[in-house]
Amino acid sequence: MGRRADSILRLALLVPILGTFIELAAATDAEAASRLDRYVKRVQPAEVFPGAERFGPPTGDPPIAPIFGGGEQLGYAFLNSDFVSAIGYSGKPIHVLVTVDMDGVIRGTKLVDHHEPIILIGIPEREIAEVVESYVGTDVPDLVRRGDSDRRIDIVSGATVTVMVIDDSILRSAIKVARLHGLGGLEPEPTDSRGPRFVVDTSQQSVEDWIALIGDGSARRLKLTIGEVNRAFEDAGDLAAAQRPESGDPEETFIELYAALVSVPTIGLSLLGKAEFGNLQQRLGPDGHAILLAGSGRYSFKGSGYVRGGIFDRFQVIQGDNSIRFRDRDHKRLGAIAAAGAPDLADVDIFRIPDGIDFDPAEPWRLELLIGRATGPTSKAFLTVDLGYRVPEAYLMPVSVAAPDDSAADSATPETRTTPLWQRLWRDKAWQVAILGVALGALTIGFFVQDWLVRYPRLTDGVRVGFLVFTLFGIGFYANAQLSVVNIMTFFNAMVTDFSWDYFLMEPLIFILWFSVAASLLFWGRGAYCGWLCPFGAFQELLNRVAKAVRIPQVAVPWWLHERLWPLKYMIFLVLFGVSLYSLALAEHLAEVEPFKTAIVLKFARDWPFVVFAVALLAAGLFIERFYCRYLCGLGAALAIPGRIRMFEWLKRYRECGSPCQRCANECMVQAIHPEGHINPNECLYCLHCQTLYHDDRRCPVMIQRRLKRERRAALASKTLPGTASARESEPKELADFMPGR
Repeated sequence: MGRRADSILRLALLVPILGTFIELAAATDAEAASRLDRYVKRVQPAEVFPGAERFGPPTGDPPIAPIFGGGEQLGYAFLNSDFVSAIGYSGKPIHVLVTVDMDGVIRGTKLVDHHEPIILIGIPEREIAEVVESYVGTDVPDLVRRGDSDRRIDIVSGATVTVMVIDDSILRSAIKVARLHGLGGLEPEPTDSRGPRFVVDTSQQSVEDWIALIGDGSARRLKLTIGEVNRAFEDAGDLAAAQRPESGDPEETFIELYAALVSVPTIGLSLLGKAEFGNLQQRLGPDGHAILLAGSGRYSFKGSGYVRGGIFDRFQVIQGDNSIRFRDRDHKRLGAIAAAGAPDLADVDIFRIPDGIDFDPAEPWRLELLIGRATGPTSKAFLTVDLGYRVPEAYLMPVSVAAPDDSAADSATPETRTTPLWQRLWRDKAWQVAILGVALGALTIGFFVQDWLVRYPRLTDGVRVGFLVFTLFGIGFYANAQLSVVNIMTFFNAMVTDFSWDYFLMEPLIFILWFSVAASLLFWGRGAYCGWLCPFGAFQELLNRVAKAVRIPQVAVPWWLHERLWPLKYMIFLVLFGVSLYSLALAEHLAEVEPFKTAIVLKFARDWPFVVFAVALLAAGLFIERFYCRYLCGLGAALAIPGRIRMFEWLKRYRECGSPCQRCANECMVQAIHPEGHINPNECLYCLHCQTLYHDDRRCPVMIQRRLKRERRAALASKTLPGTASARESEPKELADFMPGR
């Protein structure tokens, strides 16, 4: 009766969880319209548009809300993040509500939501709000006609990326809205589908030397001297910056920068070499693109922002009204340029155009380089310099596109225009999704047939090591699909604010892993993920195996201390979760207590304190197996809590386990087995070692006794029964070691 009541209770807990998943799965792109609707309801119309009385309902895709006052339409309201990428330093969108009048002049701006960790570096949020409000009065059509290449950006020192994203997204979204509605006489971008257009000619795959690549424009060059940079700051009219000139010979190179589109076969083969270009093609797929940036001089185009926060803050690529900013996951460092005669440059790097970006390789684009100069102890001045690029016509071929008939437009164009971004991302990563799906399927089958598998200890151990290698190098180092406690905090924050299912679908592998975790919690608890699918956990375990192989001494933590250290990870999770309810940005920054980003995502390419912390945890794991998992992993603690509702008990035990036998407890790699014999599911990593012992008649005392009884019966049957004394002597010594009562 007790077990039935327990099952009913677990089912009762399960129903609302399943209901939540069903409800979330029903979410659609209508979230964008509802998001704008929610934000405009939070502000008074006059706050963002003087004289406005009400907002109309949002319409269109992306959505725009009309603004009315005095019985007529005054303009439009929209979110910057609905029209352009507004991903900031935190990796999440910065939402700004923008209004424009019928002449295309920005009449109001309001920062309505963000996750930027600016508060952690002592910057009042009011300073960022003032930056947002500074765009009021900007004449968008006039800006388009003049061009914005010489526009000066007022950067808040310490929040460079945040301000750049705000600047770029406000202006470019406003340009798109002004073009869409013809505000201030602006016309839509030319979209004549009947005329000729160009695509990359992939049949051309020759190899050229450096001189030829520079000569035909395949690689474009920007060179600035110290004198030129000093004059640029003087011309910008910033007195404080002009009074702090760059020291050195005015003719000395400040930066020499080269850019090239290396997804074009001839350019890529020439600059990267055959092997590296082949690797790039595999990574990009048929529709992906990448640029190569190479430079030297006093100033580096890379900066250090990507090390601290994963984003390159000194440059962006601009094509039309779209801008592209790169994160560490889009980056690969090279040793040198492969083209014959190429100069020896300090930085040579490939940057993949991120998934979901509408980039046309046949159209011109420009690299906008941000140059900063300190004007005081905590202040900086900035200016931008452009490097224009266009693929040489020799590598393009015209494609004449006939005007589509109505039926073709009805069938093809709407699908292309309205396909959600997350669906396109899933198609782009289809093969990665397939491989992960196969791996998860194999792991699931292995768990269901575990009672057969564990009867073969060597096979079980081989399967485990092989899967851990796949997890570390495939899921971790290659795909960067490392789950984090940040994902959990973000999910709950979204649930109580403006949840959008599309956001969580943007990372296919992360989404699949979380879905598999949710399912596995019902069957096996947290051990399925923590023990098999966590890249950092796999890293620790594989290193510990190496440590044991070279006979590094292992530390056995006394049980009394061990069980008192268990709660640390739960305390860490509860602190992070509590802080996230107040400030998600602050909680995300504190979540650096997780070494996952440093060790797995960035592969130790970070500032030295982060590297030292991650290496220290891995080093501790050489002596205490899975040290971090045992005592500090907030993610493991978060998964252990719902893991209590699991519906099945798969791990088998004998009555003698714990009393008197202690073998499984002594050999459990994370000491998840209590001295009295029961397995703590909150701590178990489901390595199955105790189950191989359960069936092993050479190591498990219970099974040893059973084997000896069978042997005696067999001896009796063959009339070769050994004497009692000799039979006793044949019992393995382990029996006395682990069953002291004998």
